[in-house]
Amino acid sequence: MGLDSPAFQAYRGSEPPRFASHAEVECAKVLDYYGVPWEYEPRTFVLEQDEDGRVTEAFTPDFYLPEQDLYVEITAMKQSLVTRKNRKLRKLRARYPDVRIKLFYRRDLERLAQHFNLDLAS
Repeated sequence: MGLDSPAFQAYRGSEPPRFASHAEVECAKVLDYYGVPWEYEPRTFVLEQDEDGRVTEAFTPDFYLPEQDLYVEITAMKQSLVTRKNRKLRKLRARYPDVRIKLFYRRDLERLAQHFNLDLAS
C-alpha cells in the first residue's frame, strides 16, 4: 500500500516511512505529538527457518520506541481475525525473550482515536 507520511519531528529513521495503513499514520502522529522518538519497521525478526537456514517465517513490528526499548505492533483488524498475528507474537516472545513488544488492537486504536479526535478510517 505504502501511504506517504507527513513531516515528523520525533521520527528517528533514515528514510521517510511508507506506512501500510491509515491507522499506522495516526499512531505515528500521536507519538510525534508527544515527542516520543520512534522508528518505523526498523527490524525484522526471524521466527522460523528451514533445514537449509532459509527464513520461512518472519515478523516486522510496526514501530520501535528507542527510549522505551519497546516494539509496537498495530492491528486494525477485527478482533476475531488477529489469531495469526497473536501466534507470531508468541513465537517472537519465545525466540527473543528479551525483546519487549506491545500489540495494540482495534479497540485500543478506537479508544485512542476517540481520546485524540483522530480519523482511523481507511
